[in-house]
Amino acid sequence: MEERLSARILDGTFRLIHIPLTLYSTFLQPILQVLLPQDDDDSLAIEAEGLSIDNKHGFLNISITPVECSVVCHSSWARNVFEPVIKRLPPHVSKLVSISRDSYLILSVISAGMDAGGRVMDLTSPLALAGVPIFFITTYYSDFILVPSKDRQTVVQVLLARNFEFDKDESAYVSPSVMPRHRGTSRNHDPPSTPPPSNVVELQARTFEFLRKRNVTPYISPCLTLVQCSGRRSSQVVDYGHRPNLSRQTSGNGHRRSWLDNVDTKLYTSLISVLAKQPRFLSITLAQEDPPSLLLDKEHLGVFGDSIVGDTEGDLVPVFLDLANLPLEATGIVSGVAGRLITEMGTEDTSINSELSYLSTARAGAVILSSQQSMKALEILKPLLSKEQA
Repeated sequence: MEERLSARILDGTFRLIHIPLTLYSTFLQPILQVLLPQDDDDSLAIEAEGLSIDNKHGFLNISITPVECSVVCHSSWARNVFEPVIKRLPPHVSKLVSISRDSYLILSVISAGMDAGGRVMDLTSPLALAGVPIFFITTYYSDFILVPSKDRQTVVQVLLARNFEFDKDESAYVSPSVMPRHRGTSRNHDPPSTPPPSNVVELQARTFEFLRKRNVTPYISPCLTLVQCSGRRSSQVVDYGHRPNLSRQTSGNGHRRSWLDNVDTKLYTSLISVLAKQPRFLSITLAQEDPPSLLLDKEHLGVFGDSIVGDTEGDLVPVFLDLANLPLEATGIVSGVAGRLITEMGTEDTSINSELSYLSTARAGAVILSSQQSMKALEILKPLLSKEQA
């Protein structure tokens, strides 16, 4: 039976925030304000646009890497929590921080039974061929794709044509017009001088040519090993047999209930401890339907104790691509890089299909593989991105 992927567009619009590592301490307070469980105080009514009735984020990603600190959060949180901090900075400092001008939609994809590498390609290639710029985040449970809000119609049309199933009838948002052959351009960018690539091979060739021209060099951060893990499911943390309805009501002892009553406080205490130290690498993803997902520097495992589950013996190593010199509208990066690696490495080791994952941040990308495969990936990517190949 042909594999069908289930996709859903999450509620709301989102922004990407780039914070240089030199300003990390300045933004630690707003980062914690967004991350931590929120109460139902009226002072948070505006920010709470991005929260569910039980005060959970529909989606939030906070990533600290050797390249940058990157945040993906609901537009209301970007506007009401991060923008005021940026405006208080001296002008020469504030220009170093950026919030994406355009808003993004988040596509949540569940693809049980499909290898990780196959998911990356099946999810990113059709969008890249349609000229849609994306950001890709692999988590412990799901894959998330950020696409420009203005490209919603194109995205739905492309995925419906590729046998995707939407949890909700997203096709209702699609007009009966013919699917556009290329994306709309933003006001600050000239229209593309060449048509979109016609196939994956051409897409990969164009991607590497583009990366070479922008002097993108792949690298591995020394002695950095990651594990992909998860917080425990709510049913393992909360006694639902004695849990009252989620509402703005008081509990039996007269105290108002808080989100803290429904989450693993040990996990959040551990996260605060690691964030306070400015880790070399930590990526946290909160999504309403999933437990918290973490991509974690292995040296911090001890802080979390039994608050996390997963393969804590893993030895994942990220291959970084610093994309600071590329526009956010760049297309095909995830598909082009991951696809070429799968093609080159899959002939020798088919396990890459089950191991490869990808993390997009505001100004970087990371291909994540086992330590052995990451070294092979680096050997493949370096010559492809060398100016001598031009």
